[in-house]
Formats: sequence, structure tokens, C-alpha cells
Amino acid sequence: MLDYILTEEQKMMVDLAAQIAEEKIRPVRAELDEKQEFPHDLLAVFAESGLCGVYIDDAYGGMAGGTPIMNMVLVAEQISKGCAGIALAFAGSALGALPIIISGTEEQKKKYLSRVAEGEIAAFAITEPNAGSDAGGIQTTAVLDGDSYILNGTKQWITNGGEAGIYTVFAMTDRSKGARGASCFIVEKDTPGFSAGKKEDKLGIRASATRELIFQDCRVPAENLLGKPGSGFMTAMKTFDASRPGIGAQALGIATEALELSVQYARERKQFGKPIIANQGLQWMLADMAMQIEASRALIYAVARHIDSGAGRPTAYSAMSKTFASDVAMKVTVDAVQVFGGYGYMKEYPVEKLMRDAKITQIYEGTNQIQRDEIARALIKEAASKKK
Repeated sequence: MLDYILTEEQKMMVDLAAQIAEEKIRPVRAELDEKQEFPHDLLAVFAESGLCGVYIDDAYGGMAGGTPIMNMVLVAEQISKGCAGIALAFAGSALGALPIIISGTEEQKKKYLSRVAEGEIAAFAITEPNAGSDAGGIQTTAVLDGDSYILNGTKQWITNGGEAGIYTVFAMTDRSKGARGASCFIVEKDTPGFSAGKKEDKLGIRASATRELIFQDCRVPAENLLGKPGSGFMTAMKTFDASRPGIGAQALGIATEALELSVQYARERKQFGKPIIANQGLQWMLADMAMQIEASRALIYAVARHIDSGAGRPTAYSAMSKTFASDVAMKVTVDAVQVFGGYGYMKEYPVEKLMRDAKITQIYEGTNQIQRDEIARALIKEAASKKK
């Protein structure tokens, strides 16, 4: 890998995450995938190692050190090499915590971020049956009643749903304003009127828990409102700006694992009296996989550093990092199955799981088609500004 000039602290994070992936995650990933079992024991390992706080400011028990998104990307990449489903417990908590980091008061940050840094699971709840990519179509409502808001509605496909203790939930406080009438609330797991529905049976990332969330006259203290009423849409957009490189990093980890396994297998597998890696056609496949992966890594790291620098809205670049890396992960894992041939199609070998896991990175936190809309919108805006 190229030298990306990481700090000593970041190198330690990478080494620690890689060690956990090798020693703790790889031995159990197939079993947890098959059983769809949430990795509670591994979350405890992440917490004990301090990895749960790499994106949280030191003032709240974390170890962000001024580079929270870069830290998150580095750790997510390594854990995802072990298993993307297991890594999603970590990444999903980061997504759930980001609205608090972005819009929380000092009191909210002290109360909740310290808990996440210590290993409590968080979740982000915006998607609904009729509001996926269209965040402005949220139907869940929040009505002010004295010193509380009453939430009613259903969220769908929520990562860490039912497992998290802390949820950042988006609901409409003024439907007449459309997207500008959405607000964000911190909801704790045991709040009366709040429950989790069935666990989804998924194609990939099966060690991750995905559930619907149900709010029935759920009373949330008004002090749990993040930002001002109606600021939820901006909180969500800023959250995605910061989180999408993390999806890119997840895809990057999946693709890197697929390439490494493919090279190893191609060196060992013999056909016609020689290792299959001696075939030029296969060498070119591996070369293309390596080039695409390294290009993904360079883009993701650059975007993460841009976000940490605070140098302007990174929306288009965040979309690029997520889209490019996830498209690469899908292509690389499909090619990895091809390298393995018939064995690649069997669950006895890990590449079919990598291919299943890769697909979701093109879908969640905004489909890649929506990301391309974001990128094109930025290009159009830039071109218009140059004409003035």
C-alpha cells in the first residue's frame, strides 16, 4: 500500500483493527453470517480496545484528535476486511452518533457521546417504507406537548435496530414546510411507546441487525431535540456528507479482502500443471482489481481529510468516494468469484459472502444513482457560477 502519511496514533488504530479482524473476526464471520447473529462479543472487544471512540472528541471520552472522519475510515476499512456485517455494528454506531456530534448541545454531547465512546450502540433512523432516498417524504410525526414531543410512525431497514441503546430519529414537526419541517430527536431504547419490529432476512451483511422501528405515542423529552425545530433535514445532509466516506471504506475493505484472497488462491490453484496465476488473462484481472482498489483508497482518504479540515461542504466529494468505492467493490468481488471458479460459488469459500456483502454498499445511505445526482448537481452549480 502507498504511504498515506498517517500519524503514529492512526497507525496504531490500523494495526489494532487489523489484529482484531485477523484474530477475532475472521474465525467467526461465516458462522455469524449463517446464523444472522449480532456480534455482541466483538462489540465488547471494540469497546475494550478504544476503537468505539476514534471519531468522538477527546472531551467526551473519545480519541478523535482532530481527525474523526479519517480515523473512522481507517478503522472501518480494516474491520470490513474481516467482515462487513460485523463492521457495520461499528459504522452504524458512528452514523447514529454523527447527528449528535453535528447538532448536539454541549449537554447532549456529554451525556450521549461518552456512552457511545464506551461501547454503547447507536443507530440512525430516517428511512421509512415510503421515504428512502426521498428524505423529504418522511411520514413520522413529532408533536410538541408541554415539555415533550409525541412521536408516531414507523422507520424501516434501520441498521443496529433493536440492538442500539441510543437512536437519532427524524420526524416531521411541521409538515407544511416539507423537508424544512423535519426535526431530529435522540430517543433511548427503553422509552415507552418505542419498539423494534422483526429482524430482516438479508442477502448480505447478515451479522448486522436490520429492523423496523415503531413509535406509538412515544413521549420524548423536548431537551432531546437536536438543534432547532425544522433543522433535521440539514442535520441529515451534513451527517451523510461525513458518513459516506465510511461506506466507501467498508466497500474498500471488502474489495481488498477479495483481492488478497484471489491472489492467494490463484497462486495455489493448479490447472494444466501450473498455478492459474501464470495465465496472463487472470493476471490482468488481478491488476485491474488492484488499480481500482488503490484509486478508491486514495479518493476516500483524500475526502476524509478534506472533511476533517473543515474546508467547505464536501457533498459531491463524499458522494464520489461512496459511489466509486462501492462500484469497485461490486466489480472486484464478482471478479474474485470468477477467479475461484466453481469454488467461488460455494459457501465453503469466503468470496461469495464478500460479493453478497458488497451489494449493499451501492444501496444504503443513498443509492449510487442518487449520489450521481448529487455529483451532477455540484457540476451544474459550479458551471453556473463561472458564467457570472
